[in-house]
Amino acid sequence: MHNVAITGTGVFTPSEVITNDELVAAFNSYADLWNAENADAIAAGTVEAKPHSSSEFIVAASGIQQRYVLDKEGILDPARMFPRFTPRPDDQPGFMADIGVDAAQKALAKARVDASDIDLVICAASNMERAYPAIAVEIQQLLGAGGFAFDMNVACSSATFGIQTAADMIRSGSIRRALVINPEICSAHLEWRDRDCHFIFGDVATATLLERDEDLTAPHFKVLSTRCATQFSNNIRNNNGYLRRTTDAMEDRRDMQFMQNGRKVFKEVLPMVSKHIADHMADENVTAVDLRRLWLHQANKTMNDYIGKKVLGRTPEPEEQPNILQDYANTSSAGSIIAFSKNSDDMAPGEKGLICSFGAGYSVGSVIVERA
Repeated sequence: MHNVAITGTGVFTPSEVITNDELVAAFNSYADLWNAENADAIAAGTVEAKPHSSSEFIVAASGIQQRYVLDKEGILDPARMFPRFTPRPDDQPGFMADIGVDAAQKALAKARVDASDIDLVICAASNMERAYPAIAVEIQQLLGAGGFAFDMNVACSSATFGIQTAADMIRSGSIRRALVINPEICSAHLEWRDRDCHFIFGDVATATLLERDEDLTAPHFKVLSTRCATQFSNNIRNNNGYLRRTTDAMEDRRDMQFMQNGRKVFKEVLPMVSKHIADHMADENVTAVDLRRLWLHQANKTMNDYIGKKVLGRTPEPEEQPNILQDYANTSSAGSIIAFSKNSDDMAPGEKGLICSFGAGYSVGSVIVERA
């Protein structure tokens, strides 16, 4: 059996930003247009008017202040309210592969590893651009990586599930190095016209490089333990995906996109995640005092604050549980990796931390690491 290390991470961040104020202005204009078009039905009481959103509501509900997106113009068009992606020819890289390669190259450069030395590429994300051929195989070719590649989807837990999958292969000796890449184009998945969720997601891509922990001289993180768990629930769901019902009007996209029962999610996910982390730590003889840092899934500040307090037994200090969702919003599987990538270089040798992601499924994955 071989030991495993995280030797590099990379983050691709889109150049376009949508602030809460910009998003609210567009949403409220859309709501006004919709209410005007349905004025008679609203007056008759057969249809409810769409309420306005506000920046204050968004911050209170989520802690999000802005988000990065690949297409700002389409999202902020009140007559459209979703991104506009021009289809690419088959001889050009796909959108997910494009941003995934950017993040991967940054992770490789940080670790000073050549792409040709990679044995495995996993593209782990919530929403795939296509069913086949695998996005991971396209990324493998664009990078010039060796070995093999495949896609996997465990919603917001895809990154930690991908890390466990790659780590297990490294431990067994079947591979030496792996890239786990999380290209999340959540803006195409979000219903921007739904006040309850129109602010949640942003776009990003992350990459994590894992290697055998042998003869490593540069700073890295030992992967001490990984653990995953699932429990079925459709309180966070995407009912139809690309299998759009033929009876639907083309404009009716709601059932194809992100949907959730937020109250049930809070009630059911928080205890599940807190217990998962506590059990994982107990089995590895890691106590709250041993943890220097928590890198949690970036879905909602209230959820993270609750989990952090449960794990540490007290309110975490900001640097103990760094949040990035105020800048990036929820980036699905990539969120915990962004937090880790941007808030780990300052850790001293011997200090431990825990990466955790959770989401639809329900699913939860955790990785205990130690700075080396």
